Amino acid sequence: MPRTSGRIETISWVPRGLCKEEAAYYIGVGTTKFDELVADRRMPRGKKIDGRIVWDRVQLDMAFSDLAEAGENAIDAALRKAG
Repeated sequence: MPRTSGRIETISWVPRGLCKEEAAYYIGVGTTKFDELVADRRMPRGKKIDGRIVWDRVQLDMAFSDLAEAGENAIDAALRKAG
């Protein structure tokens, strides 16, 4: 993936596997908040590929969709998910 000086550059397609910085950027948070979301299981744990950990973009999308809406409580979120 193209990178310059630690910055994520614009590309014409989004790769399926993202490093932690890219995964955090993808869902719109910093790496510290992303670590918290992974620790409390609101975001998935990464997959290990040899010595690297990568996050599946599709799993991130599903986890992001499951997050509560602004102002929504846990009961409202459960009812929304039950559909």
